[in-house]
Amino acid sequence: QVQLVESGGGLVQTGGSLRLSCTASGLTTIMYAMRWFRQAPGKEREFVAAIVQTEINPYYADSVKGRFTISRDNAKNMVDLEMHSLKPEDTAVYYCNAGPRTLIKGPTDETKYDFWGQGTQVTVSS
Repeated sequence: QVQLVESGGGLVQTGGSLRLSCTASGLTTIMYAMRWFRQAPGKEREFVAAIVQTEINPYYADSVKGRFTISRDNAKNMVDLEMHSLKPEDTAVYYCNAGPRTLIKGPTDETKYDFWGQGTQVTVSS
């Protein structure tokens, strides 16, 4: 059984930092593009960051570029999202995603074969 479990969310003030972690079990993360998506209240889910292969540069949404850093540790089956200079508009539920590398068309592409975590809330107060 595949599980993605996120941790590290919470409440932070504008300009603060948080580090989200996602631990995968039941799959080998090296075979997957590991991504973070988020969904704010009343809005559609949106892509945040992806790391397809360790040796290939990560890919970020323009809204988080320069502030967020995604990293992965295949040996530990983990992917992290380090977030700095947080803004109120970063408030959302953040979801860890594993997309099969052989099936996705690009770093932001979602497929029906993706696995998702349950999400972790990030709230940035103004």
